[in-house]
Amino acid sequence: MDIFLYVFASLFSVINPLGTVPVFVGLTSEESPEERNKTSLLTTINVIVILLISFFAGTYLLSFFGISLDSLRIAGGMIIVTSGFALLTGTFSKHKGMKNKRVKKDLNNREKFSLTPLAIPMLAGPGSISLLITFNQEYQKLSAVIMVMLAVITVGLATFIILRSSHYISKILGDSGINAISRIVGFIVISIGIEYISTAVISILKTING
Repeated sequence: MDIFLYVFASLFSVINPLGTVPVFVGLTSEESPEERNKTSLLTTINVIVILLISFFAGTYLLSFFGISLDSLRIAGGMIIVTSGFALLTGTFSKHKGMKNKRVKKDLNNREKFSLTPLAIPMLAGPGSISLLITFNQEYQKLSAVIMVMLAVITVGLATFIILRSSHYISKILGDSGINAISRIVGFIVISIGIEYISTAVISILKTING
């Protein structure tokens, strides 16, 4: 259960589905409630599949590219920290590439956007993918793997609920409320990233010192 709670809290903070609410509301403003629900469901399924593939393919990716776990922790930690700073400074959409003119033009021409940009990169971005690859190296026992899978599915369920309720959340909280919560989450995300970097650095120093 400790593994489940840790993975869920870490993954939910990095994904930050609440920060995607304004984007989702904007993209689905012309859709009917039924179409919004379908988009929410498809986005959630895409996110869960991407995260599970990242988790199970992590070992093979590291072996293929010859990347050590400590190197991955440092790289992933840096990505997570930058995501946290983006949340703190209110530049999350820009950090995810949503302010790019070509991306905006592409979004306006899309009929369906459950895979891109909602699933990738808004939700299942580099930070969450690298986080799961790290979990793949840390949790090898079957019981731990099951807990990680359950945590991923639970995060997906929470994401679905938030996306499906996004128009109501947007009306209740408003932009200022969403930004305030996102900045609190940003602080947590930064802490997670720094923890990964410090753990990797300590491990490397121990190896050097024999």
